[in-house]
Amino acid sequence: MASVLIREAKEGDCGNILRLIRELAEYEKLSDQVKISEEALRADGFGENPFYHCLVAEILPVPGEPQGPCVVGYGLYYFIYSTWKGRNIYLEDIYVKPEYRGQGIGSKIIKKVAEVALDKGRSQFRLAVLDWNKGAMDLYKALGAQDLTEAEASSSPPAQAVLRDCLH
Repeated sequence: MASVLIREAKEGDCGNILRLIRELAEYEKLSDQVKISEEALRADGFGENPFYHCLVAEILPVPGEPQGPCVVGYGLYYFIYSTWKGRNIYLEDIYVKPEYRGQGIGSKIIKKVAEVALDKGRSQFRLAVLDWNKGAMDLYKALGAQDLTEAEASSSPPAQAVLRDCLH
């Protein structure tokens, strides 16, 4: 089996990131809502003051294979601020191509974002998940997330479960 590398995205990854964003939107049945372009991803994520940060999951070929590395997942996050808790990190998207799920790639991405949060002194790791995505909810809970759907119902979007406090 080939090995997986979780690394910071580079400008040259924007085409692959956009492809994966479109796949995620299709999975969520929201393809018509994707308006972002590769150029916007490049401008907004790479430069002096990026609006977002991104990790990519890359499958490294077994020595001797003719094909090069292949990006099969991503985690896009940014920094937010809570007037109650201070500095936070928000995981906007996490996606792994269906044929690569069940191999721990999603967990590795989440753990890497958690490492970034801890390294940057963030007090919380927040994310939201669609309420029908049981597989994702189970993964987040297995990693220590707390479901705040009921606790924060008045401030949560209606079709989402909010999970936080993944940092230990």
